[in-house]
Amino acid sequence: MSRGQAEVSVESVRRLERLDILVNSAGTNRLQHILDVDDDTLDLLLTLNVRAAFKVAQAAVSVMSRNKCEGSIANISSQMGHVGAPKRGVYTMTKHAIEGLTKAMAIELAGDNIRVNAVAPTVVRTSMTKPFFEDPAYTKAAMAMIPLGKIAEPEDVAAAVSYLVSPQARLVTAQA
Repeated sequence: MSRGQAEVSVESVRRLERLDILVNSAGTNRLQHILDVDDDTLDLLLTLNVRAAFKVAQAAVSVMSRNKCEGSIANISSQMGHVGAPKRGVYTMTKHAIEGLTKAMAIELAGDNIRVNAVAPTVVRTSMTKPFFEDPAYTKAAMAMIPLGKIAEPEDVAAAVSYLVSPQARLVTAQA
């Protein structure tokens, strides 16, 4: 997504009449050794994983605040924001940023009755991770880092998000 496309998307959120829930889930990754990270990769991950998440959340909050609704934002982070791993330096940095953004927004917006949380799953089987799993070494390393020994599916992440944005989590904010 280009910066121009992102700005159009953000503007379309700002024009909404009402918004109660935002699931902020855009993101990407490129596996590169820290010494091999090129500027294009750095800029792509920072722009999509951090800047876009911030701008969309900012637009959503403007709508939620305008309508004085009980809003809920679920940012999609990653376990990498907590632990890191080889060839994931930039990705880890961006997901750690999402964790910080989540906590800062939650504190700042609590008085506006807007809750902000993050879901930080382990490796999830998606179209983005499919090429990674084609490498047996990657799969072995990923499985070694997962205590339950199971690869998450998108439905697992959706279940966690559903809880966090639901009335059952009405007192949960600033959590990952």
